[in-house]
Amino acid sequence: MMKTIETPISEVVAVELAVGEMLELTGCIFTGRDAVLPKLVEMIESGTLEQHGIDLRGSVIFHTAVSPAGVGPTSSNKFDIESTIPVLSKAGVKIHLGKGRLSDATIRALQEHNSVYAVIPPVSALLESKIVEKRVVAFPEEGMEAFHMLRVDGFPCIVAVAHGRTLYEL
Repeated sequence: MMKTIETPISEVVAVELAVGEMLELTGCIFTGRDAVLPKLVEMIESGTLEQHGIDLRGSVIFHTAVSPAGVGPTSSNKFDIESTIPVLSKAGVKIHLGKGRLSDATIRALQEHNSVYAVIPPVSALLESKIVEKRVVAFPEEGMEAFHMLRVDGFPCIVAVAHGRTLYEL
């Protein structure tokens, strides 16, 4: 059974998410991958995130680029992506969407900040049909890898890491 989650996600909703649970996300989600996520971390660490009108509390970040061909997950365990997950979780991101297995250290960081990691199968056409609106929020110079906001309706995913447990070890 699919569980519908609306963004922003509260701490209470995040703590109730379980490994293996199938979700449908509705509301705004952000996108980012190798080029943008380290820049976002720099903004968090320098305290300039809010100056750019970005509020990550209760948010979802999808590890993808946004191109005319659609969206699909990129590997979340690439260094420039996975290394940002702890800082982004601390800044309020509740769900990280992508694909691939995460390290034990990242799993612990997710647990520490009441955040989860969910995987999306590579089904670009389905995902594109669930996007209601998209716009560039920051780093337009990165083209399709810019930091985007997507308004989605019924975006499917599966919780892969929650509260120190991982789907990859069940």
